[in-house]
Amino acid sequence: MIPFLRLIRVKNLLAILVAMLGVAYFLHKQNPYVVIDFHPFHYGLLMCSTLIIAAAGHIINDYFDLKADRINKPDALVLTKYMAKRWAILANWILNILGFLMAVILSWHYDTLLFVFVHLLSINLLWFYSAYWKRKLVLGIVILAALPGLVLFLSSWFFQVLNERHSRFSSYQEETWSTFLDYRFIYFVAICAFFINLSREIIKDIRDIPGDSLIDAHTIPRQIGTQKATLLALIILQLPAVFFLILKLISDFSLPSFYTTLVLSLLEGFFLVGFAAYFLAPNILAKYMRWLPTIALILGLTCLYF
Repeated sequence: MIPFLRLIRVKNLLAILVAMLGVAYFLHKQNPYVVIDFHPFHYGLLMCSTLIIAAAGHIINDYFDLKADRINKPDALVLTKYMAKRWAILANWILNILGFLMAVILSWHYDTLLFVFVHLLSINLLWFYSAYWKRKLVLGIVILAALPGLVLFLSSWFFQVLNERHSRFSSYQEETWSTFLDYRFIYFVAICAFFINLSREIIKDIRDIPGDSLIDAHTIPRQIGTQKATLLALIILQLPAVFFLILKLISDFSLPSFYTTLVLSLLEGFFLVGFAAYFLAPNILAKYMRWLPTIALILGLTCLYF
C-alpha cells in the first residue's frame, strides 16, 4: 500500500486537496454577508475527479520515466519493484476514466462543457508531457508548472458556474439572480504558483541530470549548465514580487490580510537571501536550494486560510 501511495505522490495530492478546500474557504471567509451558491457534494466530486486525474498523471509519468528513475532514485522505485508496468498502464486508464466520468456528471448537471474540457485537457497534457514533451527544452516544464495553478482556476470557475447566471435577469425569478465574487487574489496565487513550480522543476532537473542524460532529455540544466540553471531558478523566484508590483501599479489590487502581507514579505526575503547566497555562499545554497520553492508553495497556500 505504501509503495502505491509513493507512486501516486500522495503529498502532491494532499497539496491539491488543501488548495481546493482553501479556495472554497477563502471565498466564504471574504464574503460573510453574501449569499453564495455552493453545493458541497458537487465540489467534493470536483475535488475527487481532480485528485484522481492527478494520481493517474503521476503513474504514467513514472511509467515513461522508469529508465531515468533507475539512475536518479533507485531506492524510491515502485514500478517493476512493487508493481508490473502493465498494471501501471491499467491503473492510469481506470483512474482517468473515473475522473472524466465525474467531470461529465458535473458538466451535465450544470449545463456547461467547462469541467469536461478542463479534465480532458489535463489528461492529455499529463500523457503527452510524460511521453514526449518532458524531453523538450522548455515546453515540458512550462506545462508541468502550469497544471497546479490550473487547479486554483478550476476551483474558482466552479463558483462562477454556480453563481453567475446567463439567463435574462428578473427580480421575481431567483434562478436569474447572480452573485459576482472577487477572484483576483486566487488568480494571483495561481500565477505565483506557476512561477514557483517553474523554478522548482528547474531545480529538480539539476538533481536529475544523470538519469536525464541517459534518456537524452533536453532539460534546461543540461543545455546551459547547473550554475546558470540555478541562477535562472532564483531569478524566476523573484517574479511573483515583480508581478505583485505591476498589479499594484495598474490596478487597485490589494492583499486580503496582514498575514498574507507578512508571508509574502517573508518569502521574498528568503528568495533575496537565496539570490545573495548564489554569489556569496554557493555551497550553502546548493544544500538548501531545493527547499525554497517547497516552503514557498506551502506558505502560499496558507494565505487562502488566514
